[in-house]
Amino acid sequence: MTAEKSLYQALTDYVTSDFYPYHMPGHKRNPAGGEMADYHKIDITEIDGFDNLHQAEGLLKEAQHRANRIYGADETFFLVNGGSGGVLAAIMAATVPMDEILIARNCHRSVYHAAILHGLIVRYYYPKMISEYDIFDGASAEEIGALMDTYPEVKAVVITSPTYEGVLSDVPGIAAEVHKRGGILIVDEAHGAHFGLSSYLPQGAIAGGADLVIHSLHKTLPAMTQTALLHVNGDRVDREKLRGYLTMLQSSSPSYVLMASMDACMKFLEEQGQERFAAMRGHYLSFCEKTAVLKHIRIGKMTNVSQKKHELKGWDLGKMVISVKGTNMTGKELNDILRETYHLEMEMAAETYVLAIMTLMDEAAGWQRLADALCEIDGRIEKSADDGVSASRRASHLNKPLKSCMTLARAFHSEWETVPLEKAVGRIAAGFISLYPPGSPIVAPGELFDETVIKRIQEYRKTGLNIQGVSEKDEIVVVAL
Repeated sequence: MTAEKSLYQALTDYVTSDFYPYHMPGHKRNPAGGEMADYHKIDITEIDGFDNLHQAEGLLKEAQHRANRIYGADETFFLVNGGSGGVLAAIMAATVPMDEILIARNCHRSVYHAAILHGLIVRYYYPKMISEYDIFDGASAEEIGALMDTYPEVKAVVITSPTYEGVLSDVPGIAAEVHKRGGILIVDEAHGAHFGLSSYLPQGAIAGGADLVIHSLHKTLPAMTQTALLHVNGDRVDREKLRGYLTMLQSSSPSYVLMASMDACMKFLEEQGQERFAAMRGHYLSFCEKTAVLKHIRIGKMTNVSQKKHELKGWDLGKMVISVKGTNMTGKELNDILRETYHLEMEMAAETYVLAIMTLMDEAAGWQRLADALCEIDGRIEKSADDGVSASRRASHLNKPLKSCMTLARAFHSEWETVPLEKAVGRIAAGFISLYPPGSPIVAPGELFDETVIKRIQEYRKTGLNIQGVSEKDEIVVVAL
């Protein structure tokens, strides 16, 4: 247990003193400041004694060191605009404009945004699918190495591990292949901020040898939304350049409330993390035992996939892929039943499954409610005539390469025009079309629309899934002729 004073404690001590704020923020910590006034108490600016995130030398430097002590990277930076800001800074620090970069096609859209902003030439790696659940597989070290041989000018590689659904890649193997060819490996580990923190959890990308690792604390740990960390290993990345991009891409007035939340999260992990993760493991095993009776609904786990056919090296026990593939129910229908009948709010609904996120903060009652609901629903489900074949066929197109006609940046910065989705065959995308969450593009700028991808987008919209990039009038943006 640490005896060090946390940032939250320092803020609390300060605001209970008799110092009067003749500075920003404008709420002046006055309790008459409206409905959110209670949250203003520790909301300050860069005043004496409270350091500056963009040139941390005192309190904030110590807080970042505490985070680094937990994760074991060479250096750790606080991020106040989510993991997306860390992704942007990491990619920009690892490349220069017009460099080539290799990215897994299931990466978050922030990776694509970095390529646009930095004018990068993108080469894609297409992960295979885990057909049992219609989700992306882990990334292949061998295939990434081969692609780097095909594109020897690639300077950096970006993968997402774990995936949104919790699938882990062989980060050590991929790091070895990338480093052997002189590249930099960036791992978007946004959904794995808990990795490596307990013997019950998988090893994280930091220990796996990645050069830059991004964690979104708020996704799986007790921290406020928009809190994240960026970790650096080794000397392949110019850290001064990285600091420059972090200063450029983040607010010049970083939230002390968010930074206090990050520091408090680190303190919580040091004091209670091991106990909480052990309890989480126990809850998970109990959940698996209770749901073992399910006949139609399947819960995604390592033992349920053909590992010889796939690249995944692990599956996060906190990511519950609840599949109704091969039944007369869709993922959207299951999601609606869980929400409306059982008041259980899922993370997302896909065509053949729903995703529930469980963390160290879920108590036994939360696990029990989900298990009980699934057991009841399972009794009302019937097997489908096509046994999920149609859904699998559609899912297989998720990693089917679309023809790329121009770079991301050129397409995005071109003149746009709006056309009906159904008439977009042969047109070049100017914007993104994504299934959200998780935010991985179905179509990216510069890619050519074909009949297959248009039909798939239309099917997603008909089933009620959240498609971004298509207007209410079923219109999209394309490069003007």
